[in-house]
Amino acid sequence: MARQSKLDGLRQKIGDVDLRIVELLAERARLASDIGKAKGDGAVVLDSVREQAVLAAARQANEGPLPDDDVENVFREIISACRNLQKPATVAYLGPEGTFSHEAARRQFGSAASYEPVVTLGEVFASVENGRAEFGVVPVENTTEGAVTPTLDGLADSRLTILAELVLPVEQCLLASAATGNDIKRIVSHPQGLAQCRRYLAEHYPAVPREPVASTAAAARLAADEEGTAAIAGRLAANTYALEVVAASVQDDPSNVTRFLVVGDSPGPEVSGNCRTSLVVLVKDEVGVLERLLKSFASHGVNLSMLESRPLPSRPWEYSFFIDVSGHVADQAVAAALAEIEEIALSTRLLGSYPVAS
Repeated sequence: MARQSKLDGLRQKIGDVDLRIVELLAERARLASDIGKAKGDGAVVLDSVREQAVLAAARQANEGPLPDDDVENVFREIISACRNLQKPATVAYLGPEGTFSHEAARRQFGSAASYEPVVTLGEVFASVENGRAEFGVVPVENTTEGAVTPTLDGLADSRLTILAELVLPVEQCLLASAATGNDIKRIVSHPQGLAQCRRYLAEHYPAVPREPVASTAAAARLAADEEGTAAIAGRLAANTYALEVVAASVQDDPSNVTRFLVVGDSPGPEVSGNCRTSLVVLVKDEVGVLERLLKSFASHGVNLSMLESRPLPSRPWEYSFFIDVSGHVADQAVAAALAEIEEIALSTRLLGSYPVAS
């Protein structure tokens, strides 16, 4: 009886805490609603600077026993629900459900947002430009496979602005249905998924055929539908398609991460502190032009974090350059470097200044 009485007392205390949490959530939601009304224009605004500050403050205030990541996940969902209260947001991503792009979108916008899976990265940009979605989430570079060129091309052709970035660790898993078990006759995945697991597959399944498909989620769907087929995909795909994790973390590089961008048809956030500026530069086909571009940044002490070239359609041997630099476009050093670049380049377009992913 004494033991049951103690349990009842502890459960009553938890119930009291739960009621206080609900009251505080309601108070926060009312304040978020008031902020939405104060904005006045009815637009869905992604304030990535403010959201990063809220998450950082939650982690700093956490004294346990919950891990910091769990506390951050709870606050992400609170932010998502409050943003949705101001105005529901639709987010376009490279589908189908269960891709790493889907996982990145949910990490940024939480479960309260609506999601629109599309077939190509170009369609992500089109969905936002046409107003079917307020935001798009696109991969831009991977530490193993490098730049995602369809995203670079989409940025070059689009009027959209980069509003935020996030970095997603890529945990590839070998997935199969319960019926397949370990009797694997073929392994399917996106070409990058197969490439990221070369050593594991060569060691454990050297004689099993490997076939590329459109996405890791499409691979997971095949594994769910076809006995004997296994997929290389993420845990979200396993949950989405009711697959078993035959082996976890099978990627060759345990530090493999993908950087994603959030794009929207609105001005970027007012950024202070640690931020990044992205631009695309079109230059003449002449000797030394790239060296002059790089010197413009170096002379002002501006660090380049990415430099990628893309060929110009219908203009053989001419290129545009995608450049990421540390700092905000309003910073004195960055502004001075960009002023020099504009004198060298045929055209320069700012893609966005946004907080560096924490």
